[in-house]
Amino acid sequence: MRAVLRIVNRVLLGIVGLALLVLGGSVLAVGLGVRPPSWWIHDGRHDVLLSAAERTRWRDQGWWWPTVIAVLAVVVLLSLWWLSAVLRRRRLAEVLVDTGDGEGALLRGRALEGVLAAEAGRLDGVERAEVQLTGRRGAPGTRVQLLLEPHVDPGQALHLLTTEALAHARDSAGLAALPAEVRLRGVKHRAERVS
Repeated sequence: MRAVLRIVNRVLLGIVGLALLVLGGSVLAVGLGVRPPSWWIHDGRHDVLLSAAERTRWRDQGWWWPTVIAVLAVVVLLSLWWLSAVLRRRRLAEVLVDTGDGEGALLRGRALEGVLAAEAGRLDGVERAEVQLTGRRGAPGTRVQLLLEPHVDPGQALHLLTTEALAHARDSAGLAALPAEVRLRGVKHRAERVS
């Protein structure tokens, strides 16, 4: 799902960016004296986007300015929401490790993710494991996706993950708890013709 959202986000950003680039470039070109096509919104160098008649057309209507302001406010709020969604960190960058001497050390989140994914991937019947750290650096959590081979019992795979890989990660980082959200999927093999 996240991959789909990432693709949609990039496509929308690309379309908006391309539209702004084409529109801005064409306005700049017309302003510099390039003759526009007959169907273009500008006629020439001294033409304006909105004529005086178009700007004052709805001035006497009581609904016009509140509607314009409301639409612009919604566009600004949606843009700010989109920007915050893009800039928000989805991964935990570092984990605070208790060193036992009253001090603490910082462990890179990607390093812990890599070790945990490698250990989970070595479990019996696990074809691939993906790990993502979430939460705060003092109280991290994990999202684990396991791709299981067809013969594996999902309950047994989950038990091995919690008692081995997650327990080792929790103990080695000196964490009191390491909650995990685990998603299990089975490998889908294509049917083969037997002769």
